[in-house]
Formats: sequence, structure tokens, C-alpha cells
Amino acid sequence: MLRILQGVSAGGEWGGAVLMTVEHAPKGKRGFFGIFPQLGVPLGMLLASGVLALMRVLAPGEAFEEWGWRVPFLISVVLIIVGFVIRRTVDESPVFSEIKESKQLGSAPIVQVFRRHTPLVVLCALLFAGNNGVGYMLTGGYVQGLASRPKTEGGLGYDPVQVQLAVLTAALVWGIFTFLSGPLSDRFGRKKLMTFAWLIQAVGVVPLFQFVEHGGAFHVLLGTSLLAIGLGLTYGPAAVWFAESFPASLRYSGISISYALGGVIGGAFAPTIAQVLLQTYSTTWAITVYLMFITLIGLFAATLLRDRTDVPLSIEFEKSGQWANWKSEKDFVGS
Repeated sequence: MLRILQGVSAGGEWGGAVLMTVEHAPKGKRGFFGIFPQLGVPLGMLLASGVLALMRVLAPGEAFEEWGWRVPFLISVVLIIVGFVIRRTVDESPVFSEIKESKQLGSAPIVQVFRRHTPLVVLCALLFAGNNGVGYMLTGGYVQGLASRPKTEGGLGYDPVQVQLAVLTAALVWGIFTFLSGPLSDRFGRKKLMTFAWLIQAVGVVPLFQFVEHGGAFHVLLGTSLLAIGLGLTYGPAAVWFAESFPASLRYSGISISYALGGVIGGAFAPTIAQVLLQTYSTTWAITVYLMFITLIGLFAATLLRDRTDVPLSIEFEKSGQWANWKSEKDFVGS
């Protein structure tokens, strides 16, 4: 239940952050601007892994189980304060200001989103679920838990500090490829890059647990870092693609709902499903098949979602009646 609530609340926060960046971006650089909200995930995972590794050193063994794990949660209050201050001081996006001045704010936008764009919401949700479900193996702590739990408790018994440092390195790789995905999507288009990116994610999914299960913490680093390449490439362009998929009057509600649904479908239950599969079939290959299925769902959504790279985002363009029929020059399948 808490994971579901987390997904819903994150959807609203993420949607606002995306519009702040994408709608402020100059034409031709939206992908680059749009990756900055996305960088929050790998940078957050890097920060969390570092703090957890530090706490395992300062409070080893039973001390970590008793009180050490609480410290990172308490420290995270600082991030809430930072986020609140930023929200209070940053200017509204140009498109929102235009909508407000022209008095085009719609009533019941959530209802309107589902009434007018249900298939689009579903595709965007599935696109995000394909990344989020696989990414939650790291951000949800499943790989870390499996690798560092004692063998008597069903884990692999690796050194917890080394495991956290391995995932910290993977978070850095994730951040690098998330950053690169923005300008790449500006150059090649959202659909073309994301279609390629899903194939890279699939390549990382297959050997993940084979690395994790054999060779200790160093192999955890190799497996998670390889996976992080595809995760970065599929996560980075999602922000701008979502923003360009919905018209101005319903954009905030549309992308927030899609993100929240994708988070619930893909990530809320992923660690639990992975553990059930492991206990049922006694092999991590069952988890690999599950992660590959999620990845293919993301690929399927990417093939059906229209490429609207550089579509005008203003309310005036929506009112002109050209929104529905506009096509990107970079839509390589002509859909």
C-alpha cells in the first residue's frame, strides 16, 4: 500500500518538474532539458547507496539492524525541505502562464484525460512500467538484499558495504547514460532512440543475476552496471516524450497520471514478485524471464507511441486544431 501511495505522489511531483524543464527549453533542446528531472533517480540512488555504505561501517552488524538503517531516512527530511523551497521560488512554465492568462484552465482535468486520451495514458504508463519494473531491482533494493543477506537467510552472503559500493557505481553509470540520452533523443528523435534503448536494456537483463550469483561483490558491480546502461537510455527520454504526447490543456494531468500508473504497475510490486518467483522456482532465471517480459512491454509501448519530437507545446497550437494531426520529421515509421 505504501509503495502504491509513493507512486501516486511521485507522479504529481514528477509531472510538475518535467513541465518546468521541458516547457522552458528552447526548440531542439527539449530532450537535453528533460533529462534533469530524470537524473534525480540515479543521483538519489547514488546518494542513498553511499549513505547506507557509510552507516554499515559506522554501525556494523546488529547495530545497523537496530538503529543504523534509520539514519538515512531521517536525513532525507533535508531533501523534502530543499524540494519545498525550490517549488516556492521557481517561476511557472511559459505554457502554464499562457494558459492561465488566456483563461484556458480546464475543469476536472483528470476526467478529461481519461475521456479523451485513455489509449495514450495506457501506452505512456506501459512505457514507464518497462523501465521502472526493471529499475526497481536496484532502487527497490532487491539485488542489494539478495547479495548481502546471510546464506542462512536465503541470500548470497556478500559483504554489505562492498555490495552498496557496487550499486553506487551502477548508479553513476545510470546517471551518465541518462544524461547522454537527452541530446541523443534531440538528434535522433524519441521513438528511434527509445526503441534501440529497450534492446540495450534487454541485453542487460539477461546476465544480471548470473553476474550477481557468481563471483562476489565485483560481479554485482558488473551485472548492475551493465543493466544501468539500458536503464539510463530508456529512462532519460521518457520525460520529454510524455510532455510532447499530451496537449497543453491536459499535459500536467496526463503525464502525472501516466507516470503514477506506470510506477504502480511496474515498480510497486516488482521486488515482491521477484521474491515469490525465486521461492517458487528456486532459480533466478524465473526473475530474468519476468524482467524480460516487462522490458518487452516497454518496447511494445514505444513502437505504438507517436513520435512528436519538437511539436509546438503552446495552448494556441492546441486551439488551432493542428495538434491531433501533427507529425514529427523524426518519426521514422511515419505513424
